[in-house]
Amino acid sequence: MEERLQKILARAGICSRRKAEEHIREGKVTIDGIVVTEMGIRVDPDVHHIEFEGKPLAVSEKKVYILLNKPKGYVTTMRDPQGRPIVTSLLKNMPERVFPVGRLDQDTEGALLLTNDGDFAQNILHPKFEINRTYLAIVAGRPSRELLLKLEQGIEIENRRTWPARIKVLTTKKRKTTVEIIIHEGRKRQVRKMFAAIGHTVLELKRTAYGRLKLGRLSSGKYRFLSKKEITLLFS
Repeated sequence: MEERLQKILARAGICSRRKAEEHIREGKVTIDGIVVTEMGIRVDPDVHHIEFEGKPLAVSEKKVYILLNKPKGYVTTMRDPQGRPIVTSLLKNMPERVFPVGRLDQDTEGALLLTNDGDFAQNILHPKFEINRTYLAIVAGRPSRELLLKLEQGIEIENRRTWPARIKVLTTKKRKTTVEIIIHEGRKRQVRKMFAAIGHTVLELKRTAYGRLKLGRLSSGKYRFLSKKEITLLFS
C-alpha cells in the first residue's frame, strides 16, 4: 500500500515526520536508487527499494518508548561531526533503532523521550496536544516579580511570541534563584532564551517532567522503558 514517504521514514524509526521532511529535502533518501527531494511523494515499501543515508530502510514492528535522564555533555542528534557523545550511546544492547523526541541542548540535563514510533513523536511535538514540559532552572540574580510576569504572559523571542508559561520561585539567594518553569513549546534553547530576554542568565537547567510523566529517581545517564499506562498519561 502506498504511503507518504515521510510517514514511512517515521514508521521505520528514523525520526519524526517533521524531521523526515528535512531529511528528504537534504537528499538523504533514495527510491530505487534515485534521490528524491520533493514532499508528498507516495511509495509502497513492499514494492519500492527505499534507502536512508545509503542503508536499506527496515520498518520495525516492535515499538519501544524510553525515558532517559540525559546527562550534561551529550547531544540529542543521531550523529555529531564534532565528535561529542550522543544520547543513544547510553542505550546498551538496544536491538531497535530509536531517536530522540525533540531536543535538549548539550548543557541541559534531564528527561528525554526516545522511540522508534514516528507518529508518537509527532504527537508529542505537535503544539495542538499542549504537552507540558517542566524544568528546574537556576538563574543568575534575583528576577523581579514583574519580569517573571512577562515570561508568564509570553515574551517575544526572535520575532515570535512564546506561549504563556507557569513559573514558581523555589529558592532565592543573593546571586541566584531557583525556579520551576512549565511550558508546552519545544523551541530550541527556549527556556534559556526566555530568561536571557529579561536579563537573567540560566546557570543550570534540568527537565524534570513531560506532562504527568516525571523523571523521579531515575539516575543521570540511566533509562527505562515506558508502560502503556505511562504513554497514555502523556496525553491526559
